[in-house]
Amino acid sequence: MFIEGLSLLFTAKRRSPEVLSTKVAEFYFIRIILGLICAICQARLFSIICRTLNPRVGIFFLIIMVSSTGMFHASTAYLPSSFAMYLCMLGMSNFMDWTGGPKTNNGILAFGAGAVLGWPFAAALAIPYLVEEFILANVTKDTIVEFCYRVLDGVARTAILMLFQFSVDTFFYRHMELVPLNIVRYNIFSGSNKGPNIYGTEPWHFYFRNLALNFHTWFFLALLALPLLGLQLILKGKSTTFQGTLRGIVFVMPFYIWLIIFSFQPHKEERFMYPMYPALCLNAAFSMHIILSYFGSTDTRKLVGKIPAQLKLVVVSAVLIGSIDLGFLRTLGLVRAYAAPLSIYSPLKRFPDTGAENAVCLGKEWYRFPSSYFLPDHMRARFIKSEFNGLLPGQFNEVKEGFGFWPGTYLEPPGMNDENKEDIGKYTGLDSV
Repeated sequence: MFIEGLSLLFTAKRRSPEVLSTKVAEFYFIRIILGLICAICQARLFSIICRTLNPRVGIFFLIIMVSSTGMFHASTAYLPSSFAMYLCMLGMSNFMDWTGGPKTNNGILAFGAGAVLGWPFAAALAIPYLVEEFILANVTKDTIVEFCYRVLDGVARTAILMLFQFSVDTFFYRHMELVPLNIVRYNIFSGSNKGPNIYGTEPWHFYFRNLALNFHTWFFLALLALPLLGLQLILKGKSTTFQGTLRGIVFVMPFYIWLIIFSFQPHKEERFMYPMYPALCLNAAFSMHIILSYFGSTDTRKLVGKIPAQLKLVVVSAVLIGSIDLGFLRTLGLVRAYAAPLSIYSPLKRFPDTGAENAVCLGKEWYRFPSSYFLPDHMRARFIKSEFNGLLPGQFNEVKEGFGFWPGTYLEPPGMNDENKEDIGKYTGLDSV
């Protein structure tokens, strides 16, 4: 994706020298970089899964990652939850990789970076891995002292990172600010008149429907991972070790923990699921591996062993190829049917820059339009009164002198509030359109 995107940009540059200075080119270039970062994190997790678990699980994991619509838009989204997803993949890799000993400190740092710099709630995905290492520290030669040392090491590294973030935020906001704490405080402890619920609520099954749409077959396989793992442990009996059993349960638990926690939150958004996507893909790969291990049995004493190998191959191929095709078709449908926001402002480029500011006014569908970043430089987005009666986005202050560096980062637009109350000052008259 990275190489292809660069080649397209440079080809366009030769044909039209000014193309790389356009905002659309900048938009795609940022997405290319994000796609590269995500691909690196995916490759890291894929290699660890192959080495730690089973190459077949790794192959299925990679297929699901590449073919699912959910990963298609989460991998390049310029969102804190997407950034947290990248770091969660690295955190999972560190906790799963015991080559040379447990890497608890590196795992905590990765999850901590995702929580501090991305989205604080992503830290919940690390809980099963920490519980696993705590249990094993009590039943193996590894001591509690060594475990505590690794945990403190990881926490100390995360604290240093948080201190750096605090310094940067304080510089730009012009007052002391701990952003992760603010996010947690507003979303959990803000009270009845504030918090996420005032922006809309959804029923408990919202994420089940959404994930079924974005992952189709893979989502249902992910749900089956724990029951299938339990059934496998029962059938194998004493042939499994305590450590192997514990690791298997731990690896599939982050998906369930995340899904349960956020399904009980009234306010729901698709992006809230992004940090959990790698865990979903891993669970689905686990299920595929377990099912094929049983379905591929050649023991004629079992019913499945009497099925001809050619028929098994046809069934497995149909399910696998059908699932991949379904994901690609869904992705293609999104690209073709919902690409309008990237081009809807294009005709405005034909209007000459007269030196005066021109307003592009948006009504109640303002949130369906792309960012005002895509508007020509001599145009600004404005809002007209409509049926929408909540708080509209404010204009960044564009003052040039007298307020220090980047004043738009700390000069708060008038009328802002944290209760989603309408601000009449955000509207403009039709005569200015």
